[in-house]
Amino acid sequence: MYPIVKKEKLADKIFLMDVKAPRVAKTCEPGQFVIVKIDEAGERIPLTICDYDREAGTITIVFQTVGASTERMQYLEEGDSFLDFAGPLGCASELVDMETEELKKKRIVFIAGGVGTAPVYPQVKWLHEHGVDCDVIMGSRTKDLLFFVDKMKEVATNLYITTDDGSYGFHGMGTNQLQALVDEGHTYDHCVAIGPMIMMKFVCLLTKKLEISTIVSMNPIMVDGTGMCGACRLTVGDEVKFACVDGPEFDGHLVDFDQAMKRQQIYKTEEGRAMLKLQEGDTHHGGCGHCGGEK
Repeated sequence: MYPIVKKEKLADKIFLMDVKAPRVAKTCEPGQFVIVKIDEAGERIPLTICDYDREAGTITIVFQTVGASTERMQYLEEGDSFLDFAGPLGCASELVDMETEELKKKRIVFIAGGVGTAPVYPQVKWLHEHGVDCDVIMGSRTKDLLFFVDKMKEVATNLYITTDDGSYGFHGMGTNQLQALVDEGHTYDHCVAIGPMIMMKFVCLLTKKLEISTIVSMNPIMVDGTGMCGACRLTVGDEVKFACVDGPEFDGHLVDFDQAMKRQQIYKTEEGRAMLKLQEGDTHHGGCGHCGGEK
């Protein structure tokens, strides 16, 4: 069992939990995720690691209630436990594997949309701890849905807040803010965008035009988290990838977002899953060759 040692409501339907999971905390890196399960009857829920404390042996997760399982999760309190808390899974951010001196030469900007702020935070924090500067654009529909503003200010070189309705910060979306910064003379050569699929798509359209290399996290399309279900299958360039085992981060300029979003909608129905299995044959799941799902 994995006890919840802290619970906090960050915004409407958005919650933070610190969970005691020493083995996960010991080895995890920014960009990776965990799979949580409340009890035997609960679904497996992939969640990106928001923060970790190796000394305390805790992992911080942030989730938004969007379905039955996350709805149940919001009623867990401090002292309650998860039955399963598996991880760390997926690949760490590519920034973690780069030499610090090389990173310091990069002009990095993060664009976080909505709950995407949670997985952006550990990467920005890691860069700050290693003396690497980066700018962060945090976007939300409205002021009431913003969270981690103060925490992000502590680790970002410059923090820009945007709201779709103009209730706080820059009136517009993250792409509008990035374009405005570039127009003001800011220059970037690397972008990390994490948020809703449609948001990442339009960030990539803009950064491609601006010639800024861009990494996106495809965690929104993960379901099973092990490559077995085929839900997170996507096309990156001319290759079939699975977000949970090959990612979750990919070159955003190579991701076929239209296909991924269409497939995500189809996958939600039993009939749609059957059709995808028929169309994709042996590569429906396990086609990555890493997860054993083809057996």
